[in-house]
Amino acid sequence: MASGGVVRNVLDAGPPRIKDVAALAGVSTATVSRALSGNGQVSAKARIRVKQAAHELGFVMSYHASSLATGRSRTIGVVLPYIDRWYFSTVLEGAAGAMVEAGYDLSLYNFAGDRYRETVLNDFLLRKRLDAAIAVALHLDDDETQQLLSAGIPIVGIGGRLSGTGSIFIDEQEAARRATEHLIGLGHRKIAHIGGSNEHGRYFKTSSDRRTGYLDALKTAGIAADPRYSLIADFTFNDAYQKAKNLFAEPRDRPTAIFSSSDEMATGIILAARDLAMSVPADLSVIGIDGHPIGESFGLTTIDQHAHEQGAQAVNRILLQLSGNGVPGADEPLPLNFIVRSSTAPPRSF
Repeated sequence: MASGGVVRNVLDAGPPRIKDVAALAGVSTATVSRALSGNGQVSAKARIRVKQAAHELGFVMSYHASSLATGRSRTIGVVLPYIDRWYFSTVLEGAAGAMVEAGYDLSLYNFAGDRYRETVLNDFLLRKRLDAAIAVALHLDDDETQQLLSAGIPIVGIGGRLSGTGSIFIDEQEAARRATEHLIGLGHRKIAHIGGSNEHGRYFKTSSDRRTGYLDALKTAGIAADPRYSLIADFTFNDAYQKAKNLFAEPRDRPTAIFSSSDEMATGIILAARDLAMSVPADLSVIGIDGHPIGESFGLTTIDQHAHEQGAQAVNRILLQLSGNGVPGADEPLPLNFIVRSSTAPPRSF
């Protein structure tokens, strides 16, 4: 590395340029561009020298100039149906962190349910401003996926399988089956389930698959499913709280356990039970799915679906594809992390 005097002489000539960094690091300008942009192969030693030289000179890579040279915007779009719910905001946080580390910008597109779906898919994502896109919990049909791929925009799905491209998800049916089997294994036979309504074709079948896993576990154990114990809620604390209170209104028909399709709903159920002088887990066992931080405060048994990691891994998958090393059609189911806490126990009579 050059001495401080050389650095001052370079700076005296005006704002540092890429050729100044190259001269100070002893490499070509092309190597500097690759090292600072993350595009292309550079040896570890050369990358360190370039970054040290750039730091000494106060040089910041112009991503506008880099995009003109490489044809890339260094921007990845994240498309999701909501931004005000824990799962989506946590996935987004994981994706945003991975993008910052890789030197990429994030462009956020919120469908607001379905309100802006067509505008986002048919307009914003196709304006050539993105290097790639990540679709969270959105089932794109073959035409929608192919439209993005044909425009040169690689895409990775989160929360379910997308045809013709990579996906990161958990096995929803398996998670629900294991959650229900946990309750069955403790001796429960009157097991309720609270989940969302069945999805239409625009969303992955998260609620439907979790309900199927619950029913399959009951059937395998020889337990008849009671329609009164199948509740529909909107995945919020308040709705689950009210639905659970209605379920518990008649003491003789109360279940001894509930499998909730989300931790947030599970906490609503726990508070509803406590308001009716029911003890958790002595009178009611509760298990959820999510790994939501609130679950620890409630002692909630849950299955962690690694929401933060889903976002980070989707970005890593995209970056591999952009570098030419990824496998576009590969699926990557995440492992299920079972967390047993104090909200589940054998029923009183067991």
